[in-house]
Amino acid sequence: MVNKFVSQSLDEIRFWSRIMKEHALFLSLGFSYNDSKLIQEAQHYIDVFEKVEEQLSRYSSNTDPQVIRNFNSQVYQSAVSIWAYKRKVLGLVLRCEVRSNNYPLLVDHISREAAYFANRLKELNEGRLKPLPEAIIKENVFFLKIMADHAKFIGHLLDPSERKLVAQAREFSHDFDQLVFQAIDLDSMRPQSETKPILDQFLDQNRVSVVSLRDFKKTARELIEACKIKSNIHPLLADHTFREAERFLAIIDMFEDKLQSGV
Repeated sequence: MVNKFVSQSLDEIRFWSRIMKEHALFLSLGFSYNDSKLIQEAQHYIDVFEKVEEQLSRYSSNTDPQVIRNFNSQVYQSAVSIWAYKRKVLGLVLRCEVRSNNYPLLVDHISREAAYFANRLKELNEGRLKPLPEAIIKENVFFLKIMADHAKFIGHLLDPSERKLVAQAREFSHDFDQLVFQAIDLDSMRPQSETKPILDQFLDQNRVSVVSLRDFKKTARELIEACKIKSNIHPLLADHTFREAERFLAIIDMFEDKLQSGV
């Protein structure tokens, strides 16, 4: 159990610290040269999470759990801090005090991910475990919304002349919006352990859709890297969204294993 706490903590920090660092980069690229203070703040968070990654490299699954608990607390503060920065930027954009190439929904999107990261670290340190059915549904609501957002961003950042890819992105956006609504409906029903078949079907359906979107992102990433399609999508952003789809699939795998084992 101790090793599991350590390994899960390191895994969360390894994945999400890189995501946070890239968020700061994307924000900085979206500001105008007049927004030098905001750009400097973004660079500060790039530096913060690079230091987290450097510190992370010193730890392993054999590290003292108390050391990792302290590390989680430290990274938690960084996650909360970048969340506050992102919410500040969102407020500035919505009030038209800053003109950014980052959509308000995108800024809100990345702030939700920072909040998720901070919450995961807090849960790990507190040793809190949600009832499995509730955890499955709430986690899926979060990630399905992330996937729906990605499809919208891709559709809007592709050049309008890329009609086929734009149409595919819009289809994914619609499909994942429907999955979000379906997950919210299921959450309101508060299924108990005897509804395992419903949860099995729920995860299977989500897996099929996420695999399809993941493959679309993989193709788009390869085309963007090879300069074979026209878009405003940074190659790192294409890879970023691909990795988050892979993460969601890994979480679906984890939940399915737990359902099968009855843990």
